[in-house]
Amino acid sequence: MKTTKPDRRAGFVISSLFFIIFLCALASINEVRFDNLLNFGRCPLPYSPSQFHNSSAISILSNTSLADDDHYQNSSSGDIRILIGILTLPDQYHRRHFLRMIYGTQSPVGAKVDVKFVFCNLTKEDQKVLVALEIMRYDDIIILNCKENMNQGKTYTYFSSLPEMLIDNDDENADDRKKLYPPYHYVLKGDDDVYFRLQSLVDSLIPLPREDLYYGYVIPCPSMDPFVHYMSGMGYLISWDIVEWIRESDIPKKHLEGPEDKVFGEWLREGHRAKNRYNAKWSMYNFPEPPTRCTHELWPDTIAVHLLKNQEKWIQTLKYFNVTDNLKPSKLYHIP
Repeated sequence: MKTTKPDRRAGFVISSLFFIIFLCALASINEVRFDNLLNFGRCPLPYSPSQFHNSSAISILSNTSLADDDHYQNSSSGDIRILIGILTLPDQYHRRHFLRMIYGTQSPVGAKVDVKFVFCNLTKEDQKVLVALEIMRYDDIIILNCKENMNQGKTYTYFSSLPEMLIDNDDENADDRKKLYPPYHYVLKGDDDVYFRLQSLVDSLIPLPREDLYYGYVIPCPSMDPFVHYMSGMGYLISWDIVEWIRESDIPKKHLEGPEDKVFGEWLREGHRAKNRYNAKWSMYNFPEPPTRCTHELWPDTIAVHLLKNQEKWIQTLKYFNVTDNLKPSKLYHIP
């Protein structure tokens, strides 16, 4: 018998259909392999600072993909709330007034940023008067119930005190900040010799997770892997869930003494916290002089500059970033 034309056409259609299915399956396999290659390519390399000049110097490390909506809440869905706690001393009046100018003239877009000055209990009569005046005028001070110290638990007291200070859902007279949950998505601990560029900080946080996050400058200086050691004490940031964990866990309570940034990293390691880590190197760095492995020249892609120990270094830094460019002209003054 001779095969009819309709039979041949039917066979051709069936063969074509199987071939298309085969191609789709092959494409799917290759796409998975390609995605794996991309994920592998996200691993950081131990770059030197000079290799990042004039480019974004930010490395993202996490155990899951940023594209996975089940694990991440994108901050672009609304303004993020950030608390910056600058650890200082009660007697540092002039430094606080200076920093108020520095941060009061920055208006970042995409976030609500509160800057607070943090120190332990007042011990002198003049502090009780002058600090009270500051609070009445600026309302930007947090006084912790502790004896002033550097590496004996002040950082723990700061983080562990915040939930009780900021969350009060039972009080009908509580301000809006206390009624929000969380009151802040992120909490940052910073030193008073660091210049934070708030818009750069906010921009770096927008694509990041709002949970289980640990962010900062990886120590030691040559390292690019935040899962090995810890973040520098110049300034590190955590998500609110870690703040609550610090308050509730026994791990930090049993280990308070020692270099505070190193101890903090040990808490997270022992508690299996901070699976999402963000290495902001080399957008965070020490002032160029004196040169060390933690320093490089000032450049535009900067989030924070550390070790501004005197006014000369502050002025050099502020001039580089043109912080007074937006000064409005007026007949009342003339600044050449």
